[in-house]
Amino acid sequence: MRFDRLRGIISDLDPGDTDRMNALELTGRARSHIIDLERPKCALHYEAVAAFLAMRDAAAAAGLRLEAVSSFRDFDRQLVLWNRKWRGERPLLDRAGQPLDAASLTASERVDAILAWSAIPGGSRHHWGSDIDVTDAAAMPAGYQVQLVPAEYAPDGVFARLTAWLDENMGRFGFFRPYGSDRGGASVEPWHLSYAPVARTAVESLSLSVLRTAIAQGDMLGKEVVLDRLPEIYTRFILAVDPPSLPERRGTPALA
Repeated sequence: MRFDRLRGIISDLDPGDTDRMNALELTGRARSHIIDLERPKCALHYEAVAAFLAMRDAAAAAGLRLEAVSSFRDFDRQLVLWNRKWRGERPLLDRAGQPLDAASLTASERVDAILAWSAIPGGSRHHWGSDIDVTDAAAMPAGYQVQLVPAEYAPDGVFARLTAWLDENMGRFGFFRPYGSDRGGASVEPWHLSYAPVARTAVESLSLSVLRTAIAQGDMLGKEVVLDRLPEIYTRFILAVDPPSLPERRGTPALA
């Protein structure tokens, strides 16, 4: 994979150019594929670094300060998030973003509620280092607390300019929104971007058996329910995402 940072053009966009991750990397149990950046502060797959920095430079030229508020997240961190939601220590929301009472839900309903906004440990795209949650720091008033809710990215939201700019430009840098529409799995997340050359090979490599092994070995609350429903979860929440739609480059068909 080669990236021309000055022109913002991806050449030879072929998933075969990206080294495939092993089972530990795919499920967030190793970080040998990750590079930590200081400016901006984030952690990305080594193949995604140049593309993200180039996109950030282009956004800056348009008056936006593109920040990755979440990037690589390992299995243990995802496990903490999951277990805290399971115990009701973090808010559970329905698909419309309305609060739910964790204590009133069955185990299966609790799984559904968590999966609407959070991935299962081992099944998060953030494990790959290809995916980031982005904001525009230049648009935030002093003291503003980011919520990462769709309203912030709507036409009248604080990140409206960011949404419009990404719609127009992110494909030039190889990024797309995997949760740009409701496909019956994860809720719509306009802040969540994915670097296609890495993510596409990762999702092809993350088999059901690899995911099952990672979950079985973790100290995950509700594990029995998740493992029982894993084929359905794997299909609805990992495979059912929006595909990349990147611009054509010098005779190369756009990805669809």
